[in-house]
Amino acid sequence: MDLLGDTMEIRFLGVGEACDGNQPNTSILLKTDAHETAGRILLDCGFSAPHQYLSLNPSAEELETLWISHFHGDHFLGSPLLLLWFWEMNRAKPLNIIGPPGIKVKIEQAMELAYPNFMSRLGYPLLFQELTPEKNLQISDSIWKTAYSEHSQPCLSLRLELNGKSIFYSGDGRPTPMTRSLAAGCDIIIHEAYGFEDSVSGHGSISTCLDFARNCGAKRLALVHMQRNVRIQCADVVANFQRELADIEIMIPEKGSTISV
Repeated sequence: MDLLGDTMEIRFLGVGEACDGNQPNTSILLKTDAHETAGRILLDCGFSAPHQYLSLNPSAEELETLWISHFHGDHFLGSPLLLLWFWEMNRAKPLNIIGPPGIKVKIEQAMELAYPNFMSRLGYPLLFQELTPEKNLQISDSIWKTAYSEHSQPCLSLRLELNGKSIFYSGDGRPTPMTRSLAAGCDIIIHEAYGFEDSVSGHGSISTCLDFARNCGAKRLALVHMQRNVRIQCADVVANFQRELADIEIMIPEKGSTISV
């Protein structure tokens, strides 16, 4: 594989929470090959994610794997449109869809609601894989490990190991002892930080994420899924934390931001 100088490119298709009118839903695209136009692994696919992905003009065969962290609409209800576009573009290559228990049923139900009687017409296989913290998964050269965060419904945080790099993506929710163990030593932590403090049940915060990254030994922390008003006001708060934590690079990515690990 012709890698990007032995790195991975992380593109933030969106960084917003469900009701953010300025930032698309949080969705992460991983590019591992210099010949890719977009990327081959997509982490979460909410309402607005497909249009952000399609704007990159990917080939119909490029995306290999779709990860769904949990079954809230801003994390998985873009899937029917993505699957429809692959059909329209005559995709033949199988698509891996990985997520929590029930992933196959949920995607099929969403597809039936969005485009009734269409699943049988897709023309390309969907390869569903359920993950739990007790089960690791290897697909090609990638290793997938999970742990449950503290959220209003079961949500899997993900550790993805690929090409000697490791990425932690929280999905939604507050850290747990399990997610702390999962994230230990990762090259980057991408974590939901809904508020300034832990004031909303089942959601993380900027302060908690910073403690989390420090305890996990992370060098880079990307804060996503901020409540829209918190996001507008957070620059000074994050700058103060950055002065106190010089050993951690704290990022607030925007839609379309790219970084390499």
